Amino acid sequence: MRTVVKKWGNSASVRIPAAIMEAAHLDLDDAVDVREESGRIVIEPAQRKEYDLTELVKGITRENLHDEAD
Repeated sequence: MRTVVKKWGNSASVRIPAAIMEAAHLDLDDAVDVREESGRIVIEPAQRKEYDLTELVKGITRENLHDEAD
């Protein structure tokens, strides 16, 4: 499908047709990753980061430990 790059503020924008949004399982305000690969623009749904509390706590040291907060 052909579309046009338009100016949006100081940036550029491209309208994504509803059929493509649906096929890509995207909704309005969903986060996407945008990158260039070999001269092509690639837009993909952003992967949500999964956090592991045990791994996060392992990163706490005396140097980066915060004081208690109310």
